[in-house]
Amino acid sequence: MSGGRDRVAATFWLLEAPDSLAAQSRREPDGTGLGTFDEHGHPVVAKQPLAAYEDRAFAREACHAQSRTFVAHIRYASTGAVAFENTHPFEQAGRLFAHNGVIGDLERLEAQLGDARALVHGDTDSERFFALVTKEIERDGDAGAAIARAATWVADQLPLYALNVILITATDLWALRYPDTHELHVLELPAGSEHLAAGTVRVHGPAEPAVVVASEPMNDDPRWRALNSGELLHVDADLGVTITTVLPEPPSYPLTLADLDPRAAASQAFHS
Repeated sequence: MSGGRDRVAATFWLLEAPDSLAAQSRREPDGTGLGTFDEHGHPVVAKQPLAAYEDRAFAREACHAQSRTFVAHIRYASTGAVAFENTHPFEQAGRLFAHNGVIGDLERLEAQLGDARALVHGDTDSERFFALVTKEIERDGDAGAAIARAATWVADQLPLYALNVILITATDLWALRYPDTHELHVLELPAGSEHLAAGTVRVHGPAEPAVVVASEPMNDDPRWRALNSGELLHVDADLGVTITTVLPEPPSYPLTLADLDPRAAASQAFHS
């Protein structure tokens, strides 16, 4: 989520929405993380290898955290053990990142990282892809172009089931949906918006304008819209939204659920 120039709260989406992160964690119980930035622009990550509905620290952070940008993630482990170092979001070079999907052939991905392998502390494909993005950002400082280059390399070279990613800085947010395996949705909220709950009950959310990106619509607001496969969304510091198609072709080596090991297949089936 981005609040633009203002530091805002995300309590509604984390705890109160009909399909909040806390509610979703009952289906995906292997880890919970919340990434924000403090008033000086420094990243703050609170995460545990626990389900959000069981994690009291998550509830406290969800109630009190304020930031211009947020990334929250609940994990159903596909690659790597249920452990702190494998829990999203990840932090590298002052940026925060979360991923949903499966990338194959991690040995080849590690070889592509070179010295950036030192950024990786856990076992996940997600953190390795983030390191590839970080390496690409160092070329020209353009995070969006770096995500596109890293994703294009993976799509061309590695077996791939899904690569839905979120990257945030203290001011900006990027989100990529690729391919069409899993959904990714965006909601642009003007100031004073009401959020519609299930049925006929109206739930008032935050009054501040915001842009929310989520793997599934979190309430019945009709303004949710799905990104298409290969689209990269950028939300700038003023809540300007740009969507660009950066991966127009399907992966060279697409994976199906039948190609995944049982644990990875179970984790991905929840989003299919």
